[in-house]
Amino acid sequence: MANRYERNKIITSNLNDLSLKEVIESRSVKSISHFNTSNLKFPTIEQISSFRIVKYTWKSNDKYWKLSTQFYGDPKYWWVIAWFNKKPLESMINMEEQISIPLPLIDVLEAVIR
Repeated sequence: MANRYERNKIITSNLNDLSLKEVIESRSVKSISHFNTSNLKFPTIEQISSFRIVKYTWKSNDKYWKLSTQFYGDPKYWWVIAWFNKKPLESMINMEEQISIPLPLIDVLEAVIR
């Protein structure tokens, strides 16, 4: 299954980043390397119409990772639900508010990770 880190694995080195100078020095390293995150494109209306959208009513103790496990079989895709609903933090969702779970996951990932 596609993963947001699998495509365009570009490694960035922060060798000359002045904002990280203290961190680099405190860790006694010469640089810090990390993977760049892919740019995600919100699906078009046409793409969204091809998804099956499950409406879910937010309840006490709900977490994105729990919903991801329930609907996608894997907690690591929690970000898809957060991103699709344009609510990056669970605290942005009110109790009894309806959110959308886009399915199938592979179609959603293929639409947004280009």
